[in-house]
Amino acid sequence: MHVLILGSGVIGTTMAYYLARAGHQVTVIDRQPGPALETSYANAGEVSPGYSAPWAGPGVPVKAIKWMLMQHSPLVIKPMLDPAMWRWGFSMLRNCTEHRYKLNKSRMVRLAEYSRDCLRELRADTGIAYDERTRGTLQLFRTQKQLDGVGKDTEILREYGVPFQVLDRDGYLEYEPALAEVREKFVGALRLPGDETGDCFKFTQNLAKLAEDLGVDFRFGTTIRGIDGDGEQITGVRTDAGTLTADRYILALGSYSPQLLKPLGIDIPVYPVKGFSLTVPISDAAKAPESTIMDETHKVAVTRLGDRIRVGGTAQLSGYDLNLNASRRKTLEFVVSDLFPKGGDVAGAEFWTGLRPMTPDGTPIVGKTRYPNLFLSTGHGTLGWTMAAGTGRVMADLISGRPPEIDIEDLGVARYHA
Repeated sequence: MHVLILGSGVIGTTMAYYLARAGHQVTVIDRQPGPALETSYANAGEVSPGYSAPWAGPGVPVKAIKWMLMQHSPLVIKPMLDPAMWRWGFSMLRNCTEHRYKLNKSRMVRLAEYSRDCLRELRADTGIAYDERTRGTLQLFRTQKQLDGVGKDTEILREYGVPFQVLDRDGYLEYEPALAEVREKFVGALRLPGDETGDCFKFTQNLAKLAEDLGVDFRFGTTIRGIDGDGEQITGVRTDAGTLTADRYILALGSYSPQLLKPLGIDIPVYPVKGFSLTVPISDAAKAPESTIMDETHKVAVTRLGDRIRVGGTAQLSGYDLNLNASRRKTLEFVVSDLFPKGGDVAGAEFWTGLRPMTPDGTPIVGKTRYPNLFLSTGHGTLGWTMAAGTGRVMADLISGRPPEIDIEDLGVARYHA
């Protein structure tokens, strides 16, 4: 079967690999000159199934107001006359209940845990290297209130068999000794030992080469103009290189997915949430993080990637704007310097921004549409890297007519129209 994938980020490339391994003819198209050059390029580096949780939850609206008043705010909203942004925001607010938080988190953890297992298997099968580490995630709390509030998360983690540890100061220093110099700033931590780290860009680039060896045809520098349909099924994809046809089509264009789906009568609540990152050269390995640290107050992740520290965070609602904002850089510099003051050369850091494709309930949209030959794989938000391998396996099974190894019925777009 010929499968055409739109998008060569980590999601699109991983699907291409698994589909080719399943024996399908696969073509991938992307406007960039290579894979993983947009949102997948410089993300936080976390493979964090244990930390998979929706942004919408009880108390978040009040927290959001407080965040926006902070000097180093994790949330920035640029007032815009954009109906899509306001619809997305109101839908997110509707998900800020205890019931919906638990439901959405359970969906996310299911896919993320499966994905982490698939990634381990992929690594063992291929020997793929991407500055990977398997030393867990440490969620750091600056206040006792934050530490006391982990109960609802650990309840769900326990339900799904996800290992975790709630640690005091002495406990978290055992795993991140460089934090000893700033230990007085934190009261405790939640450790997720099953989480991993790695360079998403390196992974995607190397996996694309493996996919090419399996026969995948990557057509880079190809701009998608639109998707054609006859009301019953998709008939082709219009590009600046002509119309391409296939037996099955998978849309994996992240934040840009809604724009192509709307003319087909498919409305998905995916909106770009802008994130920023710094890539900091390590100056003293003993003073740098061992794995991933998540600063709960500022919602910033600090990750060890080989000889670099990746610092990622900030949620900015400003449409498709890709301008680099100096104040966002200051926030990232503050957090990494506050945690690891002697670990890296902040002045020599690379500053980057990308658009995370977010759904209001946090769960990605993976599965079928009302067109029998069109499938969606988008809306992974901040967890595209975490969920990539599992998404690739699931989609390969779905296209091949095999039942996926996990339940994906509630991951599809139909959940928004129930």
